Amino acid sequence: MSHQHRNHPAYWAFVLHRVSGVVLGLFLPAHFLVLRLAVEDARAMDAFLAWTSNPLVALAEAGLVVLLAAHLTGGLRLLAVEFLPWRNWQKTMITISGGVSLCAGLAFLLNAS
Repeated sequence: MSHQHRNHPAYWAFVLHRVSGVVLGLFLPAHFLVLRLAVEDARAMDAFLAWTSNPLVALAEAGLVVLLAAHLTGGLRLLAVEFLPWRNWQKTMITISGGVSLCAGLAFLLNAS
């Protein structure tokens, strides 16, 4: 069986979209925990915010922004595939969506410093 389809940009866009969705889904409980801290325990929230000044946390946040942007642009790509006829320029759109995702993470990182 040939796995040539795995070398196609659309396959990797599919993989990135699924992986980003899973990681964002795993992140949600932590996000809700922090929201609960903000409402219920100001002292714990202050300690958490102090912890977030760690450069590794800023890097992880930038990664999260990249995954969020990748998931968003991947979803838009899927909508285009579903509702528009296939054209060769759609491979270019896959590349552009990846670039937009990376730019979003870089912009976040530059703003976080």
